[in-house]
Amino acid sequence: MASEHDRAVLQAIFSPNTPFGDVPGLDQEQELKDDDSLFDADSLRQVKDLETRGVSAAETGDLQQALVLFGRAISILPQRASAYNNRAQTLRLQGNREGALEDLDRAISLSGGQGRTACQALVQRGLLHRLAGQDDEAHQDFRKAAALGSEFARQQAVLLNPYAALCNKMLRQVIGKLRNPDVCEPPL
Repeated sequence: MASEHDRAVLQAIFSPNTPFGDVPGLDQEQELKDDDSLFDADSLRQVKDLETRGVSAAETGDLQQALVLFGRAISILPQRASAYNNRAQTLRLQGNREGALEDLDRAISLSGGQGRTACQALVQRGLLHRLAGQDDEAHQDFRKAAALGSEFARQQAVLLNPYAALCNKMLRQVIGKLRNPDVCEPPL
């Protein structure tokens, strides 16, 4: 039987588009899970199957079919966050930033900001904010996702921290002067 770490490495290999720090089990002691106990078992099984098929369709480039499958999953269990998160990824791939943000907001709200889906949705929303130049919003989302255990989000939050950026710049200047004392650099 494969260990959690082995499964995480395999997921990283077979899902190369997942931020490496967001591979559950790879850098965390305990895998994040969503609380699906509130949902009917048969409906949940059906929704998970639709989501799996939707992810497969998206990975093969059939974004329209993926949207149909995620939409069906949402219609069966509209209070479950995961399908909104998956649909947001598909909408983002289509270039529909607004639709993706709406679904991410919904996924975060439905999850209560807890669990695997919340973590993934916060990372996705943070990336969308960062791409739009909304660094404050991105920093907030990355900090929340980092608190849930995302190493990728933690790294992004550090990069967006203005104090860390200033310290890194000063450190680069000091190291640069040590390496080449004859070159003058502009002040901060």
